[in-house]
Amino acid sequence: MHHIEVWMGTLSPIWVYLLVGAVIGVESMGVPLPGEIALVTASLLSVSTSVSPWLVASAAAAGAIAGDSIGYLIGRRGGRALLERAGRRFPKHFGPAHLAKAERAFQRWGVWAVFFGRFIALLRILAGPLAGALKVPYGKFLVANATGGIVWSFGTVFAIYSLGRVAEKWLKDFSWVALALAVVAGLATTFYLRRRAAREAAALRAEAEKEPAGTA
Repeated sequence: MHHIEVWMGTLSPIWVYLLVGAVIGVESMGVPLPGEIALVTASLLSVSTSVSPWLVASAAAAGAIAGDSIGYLIGRRGGRALLERAGRRFPKHFGPAHLAKAERAFQRWGVWAVFFGRFIALLRILAGPLAGALKVPYGKFLVANATGGIVWSFGTVFAIYSLGRVAEKWLKDFSWVALALAVVAGLATTFYLRRRAAREAAALRAEAEKEPAGTA
């Protein structure tokens, strides 16, 4: 993440906004890209540079809403067969266990899986295409999609921005410490979410392996 931050720090603010919106938008279509890392990095830059947290959050929200909508249309046209083909080509991201978990989320939360999915790495990629494949009414999908995208984007940006500003106030002579703490917090959160997703995926695989024996 440090290298990404250094690289993004060389860009002008307008390119930071465009990059954040593009990465999150493409991720939301169903392509596994580091959208959350891009958002966290841009949020950190807004603490100590001319990058605006409001525009970072707006770009992220726009990318999330547009990307999810395109993903929805792709899933609507391609159906579940498209997701299964993607699972065969990219088993680490769209394997049967991932798809089963996403479908269970829709069964549990309905269309609001799109809202909650914005905060979960796996559903952030699959929510749009899966909602389309399941023929969720677009009006309901759009409400959950827009609400989730706005809450996630602005919540993430301003949580990091506020923490960074407080840290800078108390550590004026050691601003790099505040930056390091924010980076560590972001990495810890990402690591925790990935470990949790990996454990849940392993549990789903174990259940899938037991089902044939149980039915026999």
